[in-house]
Amino acid sequence: MEQDRAVRLELDWNKLEEVVERAIRKARTEEFKEVAEAIKTLADYMKTGFEAVFKAIEEVRRTYDERLKRLEVTMGYLGGRWGRDLEKVVLELFKEALERRGVEAEKVEKLVLKTDVGVVEVDVYIHDGRGYLIEVKAVAYGDDVGWFAWRARLAAEELARQGKKVERLILVAVHIDKEALEKARQLGIDVIYGNVID
Repeated sequence: MEQDRAVRLELDWNKLEEVVERAIRKARTEEFKEVAEAIKTLADYMKTGFEAVFKAIEEVRRTYDERLKRLEVTMGYLGGRWGRDLEKVVLELFKEALERRGVEAEKVEKLVLKTDVGVVEVDVYIHDGRGYLIEVKAVAYGDDVGWFAWRARLAAEELARQGKKVERLILVAVHIDKEALEKARQLGIDVIYGNVID
């Protein structure tokens, strides 16, 4: 009988352990469910928040793009106006240097020529059938020199058809970088400048 009792107690103890383990698993499962639900709620909240932030960023980008386009148009317009005025100022600034080269600064004019490759615009001074093609820059870089040489060649060809000879190419710049100065000298372009920059 004692043996039956011991077995029964042992069985009851095993049952108790089983019940406790089930209860622990169930509690963990419920805790995990609660944690999982909390994480899902947090994820939904974050997703909604991020979507709102992304939408706001997109709206800011759209507004920025629109304003940038308007600014570019305005700056282009002002740049064109300032560019013409700046050319006059730079030519006046280097008036004596130009006169030593036989150019009257106040008689330099914009020349628009139709060539085989399209319209070419250059500044020109023509006196007694001789022409001086002039490029005026606030700051001249190597690419500016190459561009001027190309346009000058096209303009010289067109002027030659009109019986006018281009005698000299002159680059007038308030500032010029070393590369541009060297390139101009290699191409035979006369350079009048204020400062050489690195």
